[in-house]
Amino acid sequence: MLKVLTRLRESIRRSFDNIRNEQLKHNLLQAIPFWIGSVITGFIAVLYAKLFAWGESLLHFILNWHDWMIFIMAPVGFVLSWWLVKEFAPNAKGSGIPQVMAAVELANPKEHRKIRNLLSFKIIVFKILSSVVLVIGGGAVGREGPTIQIAGSVFRKVNEYLPEWWPKISKKNMIMTGAAAGLAAAFNTPLGGIVFAVEELSKTHINYFKTALFTAVIIAGLTAQTLAGSYLYLGYPKTNDVSLMVMFPIILVAGIAGILASQLSVSMMKINAWKKKTLKSDRSQIFFLIVCALVIASVAVFISREILGSGKEIMERILFTENK
Repeated sequence: MLKVLTRLRESIRRSFDNIRNEQLKHNLLQAIPFWIGSVITGFIAVLYAKLFAWGESLLHFILNWHDWMIFIMAPVGFVLSWWLVKEFAPNAKGSGIPQVMAAVELANPKEHRKIRNLLSFKIIVFKILSSVVLVIGGGAVGREGPTIQIAGSVFRKVNEYLPEWWPKISKKNMIMTGAAAGLAAAFNTPLGGIVFAVEELSKTHINYFKTALFTAVIIAGLTAQTLAGSYLYLGYPKTNDVSLMVMFPIILVAGIAGILASQLSVSMMKINAWKKKTLKSDRSQIFFLIVCALVIASVAVFISREILGSGKEIMERILFTENK
């Protein structure tokens, strides 16, 4: 296997050596790693989305059989998901976006070795596995943030496996482009990925790699579309009969949603801070998880099952069916 890989690398090197135009050769060598990472990211993002949808379908299938199963599934799912992350990949916890931001900050000669703890193949495996287990247990979890960390891990590994003779590519640029490609693949919106990358990289030398960045994000989005079909994250709502008057309630609702979302973030940060101070043993962590799971299970059974899962299904039903 090693001999085959060595021969492949040598043949690739000879192919590039035959290119006489040095500028073209340099541009290709700079862009190809981004393109490879994008194709892999698009493929994994679609696979992850299908696994996620399967997890939600399995949850609802079991609950349609018997509502009370949630009192078993939620505690087991919460504890198992926590254990997988704690035991095998501690940096796979949370949404994954803070880890990518930290990796970008650590992409310098002094601290770049720390990045492998935040973005790696192990992170990809346990990020997907733990979140699918959690969604089967009824956890309110999405796949968008995790997809960004997964994509950052893919791009870092692609950069790591480049041969010695390959022109060096900035780790920071690779990771940030990976995050943008992950965003594009998760929502199937290449333009959104480009805007995200431009915003994040506005303080850096974006002109030096903007072509590779833009094409990588577009390729990730197109790969996702090729494999999963052309779709928007929330489908294609009909807006033909919408008047300008609707802008006023939209502005009001957007303002309220922004305030509530920011307060939710503050509350979650306070809960995390409290957990770090109070729940120092594994036993206390497990007890906390079981209590949370039973609270969610009780709400799902006695109030509404709609609280379970990512919430995307609720929005799609309200937008596209008569069942409002």
